[in-house]
Amino acid sequence: MKKTNITGIHHLAIQANDFFATCRFYEELGLTPFHSWTLPAFNITHAALLQIPGTGSFIEVFDKDAHIATQGRRRAPGEDVVAGALLHLALTVDDVDAAYAHAISLGATSCVEPGELSLGQPPLKVRNALVYGLDGEVIEFIAVIA
Repeated sequence: MKKTNITGIHHLAIQANDFFATCRFYEELGLTPFHSWTLPAFNITHAALLQIPGTGSFIEVFDKDAHIATQGRRRAPGEDVVAGALLHLALTVDDVDAAYAHAISLGATSCVEPGELSLGQPPLKVRNALVYGLDGEVIEFIAVIA
């Protein structure tokens, strides 16, 4: 069986309750605005790609009313985050503690405070922390410990 030619992750998409606040949040975390558009056929008033510097990877942000393919069901206004198959987005960082503190200062809320983990055999040692972003998305900051 022939395998596909997957070369990386292009983007993860978020449907924002406040499009501009969400874009600002990710820009202040260090992502760079790359492209923006509208697409009335899908009720998209605002959409943007924010690039992770030095990579070909992006976070795509859509306004709250956009009709975008999604897994699971959309959460109702005021409802807690609805869990689906996509569990979190993980961002590689140089300093987990600094990234965590910075995200909290930008309005994210704590999910798991910074700590070290040893995963599997042979052990893969990492330092990580998780926050809830402005729209309830779970963001993991992770660094491999040498």
